[in-house]
Amino acid sequence: MKILITGAAGFIGMHTAKRLLERGDEVVGVDNINDYYDVKLKQDRLEQLKSYDKFRFIKLDIADKEVMEALFAKEGFQRVVNLAAQPGVRYSLKNPHAYISSNIVGFTNILEGCRHHKIEHLVYASSSSVYGANTKMPFSVHQNVDHPVSLYAATKKASELMAHTYSHLYGLPTSGLRFFTVYGPWGRPDMSPSLFAGAILEGRPIDVFNEGKMRRDFTYIDDIVEGVVRVLDQTATPDAAFDTSNPDPGTSYAPYRIYNIGNHEPVELMTFIETIEKAVGRKAEKNMLPMQAGDVVATYADIDGLTNAVGFAPSTPLQEGITKFVTWYKDYHGVH
Repeated sequence: MKILITGAAGFIGMHTAKRLLERGDEVVGVDNINDYYDVKLKQDRLEQLKSYDKFRFIKLDIADKEVMEALFAKEGFQRVVNLAAQPGVRYSLKNPHAYISSNIVGFTNILEGCRHHKIEHLVYASSSSVYGANTKMPFSVHQNVDHPVSLYAATKKASELMAHTYSHLYGLPTSGLRFFTVYGPWGRPDMSPSLFAGAILEGRPIDVFNEGKMRRDFTYIDDIVEGVVRVLDQTATPDAAFDTSNPDPGTSYAPYRIYNIGNHEPVELMTFIETIEKAVGRKAEKNMLPMQAGDVVATYADIDGLTNAVGFAPSTPLQEGITKFVTWYKDYHGVH
């Protein structure tokens, strides 16, 4: 297939592109290479893809309407994986306009491109952040998610609603994937694995929020990619059993689906830190801090929908995934 991947210089984008290229698909990757974090890391990720004959990279911003219209008109994509977004819960408190531009305006341009060019299936990144103030665990796609606690979460919820509208109006098959705390080699430097590993290796203290009383459903990158590719291959279809008098948020009478992709095994933050300490071979000095605005205490994915639909459940043990991440981190940064 010929597939468009947005956010191809990103963490999940690079790994997804690589997986599709390895099985023989043609991939066009786009990214605006913004400086939200180290541009060199993004460029180095792209270098991992440039050795594949069937990969092309185009630098552009998905929020640019004319550029996106021209891209879809020229390329003739069959399927689209939208992984471009302004990420980060905390940064959304500082720079809200970046989230509207990428996650709302940019996603509108993608939906319009898919609509007008008969895309077979749009798969897009949502986030566990949409569960917001929910405390009923595990988080299920059958729950309503109407109480976001950050603008980032609100834009991801908005993406799901916008996708449903296009599935309803134009019959565009869409599948939204709520990712749960993704980690692994080539991961983002603003995420806890990189922040913790870097600080421990350099002898700096690490910031531990909510006094360490947090739980996260840490999900290894290879498991995320496996879920993305399997969902991409299974085009969303209408749910014949959908009941409009008792609507299920996870499915629809339209060709629309929502899935959680998480390791479905939440880990205490202190256990996570201990696992990194073990992999690094040093103890961390901890700076215990209160809860941050926009954050949630725990995440835990119910993945029955994903398993039933595509026969897959993430399963990489934390120790295995962290060991691989720390090995990559040391090699990439030249620290030991």
